[in-house]
Amino acid sequence: MLLEFTIGNFLSIKDKKTLSLEATSIKEHLGTNVVKLDRFQLLRGAVIYGANAGGKSNFIKAMSTMRRIVKQSFDASSTDELGITPFLLSTDTSNKPSFFEILFLIGTVRYRYGFEVDNTSVKSEWLFESKIKSEKPLFIREGDGIDVSQSFKEAKDLEEKTRENALFLSVLDQFNGTTAKSIMKWFSNFITISGLSHERYKNVTFKMLEDENLKPQLLDFYKRLDLGFDEIDVEKKPFEAKDFTKLFNEEFAKQFLSDIEGKSKIDIKTIHKKYNNDNEVVGFEKFDMRRQESSGTNKVFNISGPVFDVLKNGGVLIIDELDASLHPLITLTITKLFNSSEFNKTNAQLIFATHDTNLFEYGHYRRDQIYFVEKDVYGASDLYSLVEYKEDGGKKVRKDRSFEKDYIQGRYGAIPYIGNLHKLIN
Repeated sequence: MLLEFTIGNFLSIKDKKTLSLEATSIKEHLGTNVVKLDRFQLLRGAVIYGANAGGKSNFIKAMSTMRRIVKQSFDASSTDELGITPFLLSTDTSNKPSFFEILFLIGTVRYRYGFEVDNTSVKSEWLFESKIKSEKPLFIREGDGIDVSQSFKEAKDLEEKTRENALFLSVLDQFNGTTAKSIMKWFSNFITISGLSHERYKNVTFKMLEDENLKPQLLDFYKRLDLGFDEIDVEKKPFEAKDFTKLFNEEFAKQFLSDIEGKSKIDIKTIHKKYNNDNEVVGFEKFDMRRQESSGTNKVFNISGPVFDVLKNGGVLIIDELDASLHPLITLTITKLFNSSEFNKTNAQLIFATHDTNLFEYGHYRRDQIYFVEKDVYGASDLYSLVEYKEDGGKKVRKDRSFEKDYIQGRYGAIPYIGNLHKLIN
């Protein structure tokens, strides 16, 4: 499970900001939203609010960037850039590396792993381990030097095999380091998806629908959301030249077919009841999912695979703009799956950005699960939780406040400043 994620000097995030999923001492929703693992009390997720262009997506992009660098580092060439953009609105940060650090649990062992990188090289990297309370370093990298603990046998004599634009952790993974492989597996289940461009995630849903043990669970979920269809038909067909000759010339279509030989195209059909004039069911009609169903239905279908995959196997699911194209009750249903000891038996965690203020009241989130992102006048994004926020006089926000009303009125910040509407209209 994830304990903390910290990012600094990346896109609109200038100073180091931390999202923590360690539960504070408040008593709300202990039986549902909090998991006790060994010496840790952890939250099942967090929700992030903020104005457009405030930095919510940049914070989530920081998570996906860290995962990408970790998973792809070894396979990159020595000349590949790392895709890093620092905070550019300050002369103090524009030429400095970006900071990424994550704390997580594998079993009962807590790891702290991080690195500082610019667009061309790794400037520093570190891995610490804590089995009881005290923390010990497994390796620390600074510039060209890598200092490895004597007890960390899997890293012995591999320092020289690390390129300047590659992570030492990825090298250890390639040489079958036990700890490194378990950390890499953890990052495989640290998944970020976009709620706006979600088309590419439907392959996960396809695979789950092909599993006869998992398909009923997904179909039951769709029915509960009242999406209007009774069944889903997954049709796999080989690609044919006529599929492409409408778009490309025949020669290019044949070349493209040779490149994807052995692969199949998948058509999703939703099955609807057909009625006669007496409202009696007389048959069924198949609709093409992409062309004949709503954008909301397509989104539910596309992201349902990743949602149920993480719930089944454990991990962390991060979704940007979860509520886009979804009815508030559907957004609420997805979030409740995670804040549930009944449906979330693997202690999966959900972190998502949203504008849906209904969740303040109906989502049953604790104050330490609600985060806000807000830009200052210098273009730097700040991140803070509701439990940290202090009102005038230094008092913390009480749990009996109307969080939605207070947020809309600007009590906690992180909302757009519209100004005088009469002047805007005139």
